[in-house]
Amino acid sequence: MKVLLIQGSPHAKGCVWRALTEVEKILNEAGIETEWINVGTKDIRGCIACHYCMTHGKCVFDDIVNETAPKFKEADGMIVGTPTYYAGPNGQLHSFLDRLFFSTMLTVDKTMKVGATVVSSRRAGSTSAFDDINKYFTISSMPIASSTYWNEVHGYTPEDVEMDKEGMQVMRNLGKNMAFLLKAVNSQKEKEGIPVQERTERTNFMGTQSGRSE
Repeated sequence: MKVLLIQGSPHAKGCVWRALTEVEKILNEAGIETEWINVGTKDIRGCIACHYCMTHGKCVFDDIVNETAPKFKEADGMIVGTPTYYAGPNGQLHSFLDRLFFSTMLTVDKTMKVGATVVSSRRAGSTSAFDDINKYFTISSMPIASSTYWNEVHGYTPEDVEMDKEGMQVMRNLGKNMAFLLKAVNSQKEKEGIPVQERTERTNFMGTQSGRSE
């Protein structure tokens, strides 16, 4: 089993990195393979809703999003780590996730891939960033791994994060819970496969006369 660690911070060895390495240690000890994907300093533009991916199976912008898509397809889970910017996630990370999840809508079955979010903040704003990223999982039939508090650490430097004893505890518990959930999903998948999802209905409330809502 394999988990992608999406590093959304521009600081390669900063607070987010420290939190993710604590989770990674537990996953590795449980026999779960991990792979890092760093997006915090990448030049990643947002989705332009061109729908190129619907007919070509990949995003029109050939960058780290298309590089990650086949890895996402093969992975059993994903942990997204982000710093908190104005109570939200890093901008590059947000664009990356928008395009990754949308462009793989037809090519990557995300059902029962386990997702988790890890957020770092100096002081506040982390819970709204946490909620923002979790929504990518909840609309993709991806169960979310939780811990004994919100998956967050506090500090301005990795050394500060080390002093956030509860935060480090939360990361370790997240690793344990995610490993357990991954193994449970994998066991059930081998027995019965993954649940078949209904995807035929799309309620748009489009105007019947003009073809658009008024």
